[in-house]
Amino acid sequence: MANMLHKHIGIFITGGIAAYKVPNLIRMLIKAGHEVQVAMTPAAAAFVTPQTLATVSKHPVLTDQNEFADPSHVAHVALAHWLDLALIVPATANTIAKLTNGMADNVVTTTLLAFNGPKLIVPAMNDQMWLNVQTHANIAHLKTLGMRVLPPATGFLAEGYQAVGRMPDEAVITLFVQTYQAEQTLAGKRFVITAGGTKERIDPVRYIGNDSSGKMGTALANVASALGAEVELITTANLPTLPEVHVTDVQSVADMQQAVMAHFQASDVVIMAAAVADYHVLAPSDHKLKKTSEQSGLTLQLEQNPDILKTLGETKTHQLVVGFAAETDDLLQHAQTKLAKKHADLLIANFVGGGLGFNQDTNAVWLMQPNTEPIQVPEASKLEIAETILNTIQQIRG
Repeated sequence: MANMLHKHIGIFITGGIAAYKVPNLIRMLIKAGHEVQVAMTPAAAAFVTPQTLATVSKHPVLTDQNEFADPSHVAHVALAHWLDLALIVPATANTIAKLTNGMADNVVTTTLLAFNGPKLIVPAMNDQMWLNVQTHANIAHLKTLGMRVLPPATGFLAEGYQAVGRMPDEAVITLFVQTYQAEQTLAGKRFVITAGGTKERIDPVRYIGNDSSGKMGTALANVASALGAEVELITTANLPTLPEVHVTDVQSVADMQQAVMAHFQASDVVIMAAAVADYHVLAPSDHKLKKTSEQSGLTLQLEQNPDILKTLGETKTHQLVVGFAAETDDLLQHAQTKLAKKHADLLIANFVGGGLGFNQDTNAVWLMQPNTEPIQVPEASKLEIAETILNTIQQIRG
């Protein structure tokens, strides 16, 4: 996203077993274009070494032992000045309690007290500690101070059983950082967003599909959630999402239509980013179809699928309806026709192929509204494109 590109990110590691996963998180953040520096508590060093972290981050690691190694500057203040964003991961119950009370008793808490920018907290601990009323009171207090919290996941804990408290996957934490928004301008709004390419069954092992990865629709869902919206993502794809995004998995157009219509009336905005098949097999086989001879062919009778976007456009009351048009030629002409035919309030048009669109991390689009000149958005990451689209939606709604 535009405000989260090429940032200085401080990773503050505290003494939890999940600290061993942080080197991979650092690599993912660097790959996303950020520069990373690390500070760690003495307890954290029992799980991952400063040398490992220095190697992957390409910066010295700040510890209690080396904080005053250079008398020319105060290390924790220098790091606080360098930061654009602080990520506390894994955040133990102990460190969360210290932050709640403004303590500065080690290099991590001291640096965080000296830093007045965005702080993102990723708790990871035993389930009993996470569920303790004092921990939740501490988390609630930190939120009132403007800190953002990524809740722990449910999974296999170090204690040997399944429960809440596990550190979220590194991909989800990276997404948490990438989608950070200073203001939640979509708070109170309900979004329904579709993503991915639908599958129309031929038989139990074959289907008619397309090349859509679901990345654009999922990016829209994650950015909308980061902006405070209540998001229902209806998708055929399996991609990382923020915990607040509610995901409904579907396959066919019929599945998607049913899910969309179930949420349509209560929604404020519907974004049909999915690549929806135009046809389905009239009579799919309930068993795998076999070749009858070496020269045999196969004829499939196809029937048109319902047009979900057109249905939404024709039946909307208070909702803002957004569609997508992926074309290989005559983009603006085809998109303008679709905008009118579907009764959409906004259409996102893009070429496919040439390294853009399907199965890519970037896109270049045109934003089209009725009776308005198209606006060209140059190539950017799909998270950035999602932010631009959502800003446009807010402008339309006033």
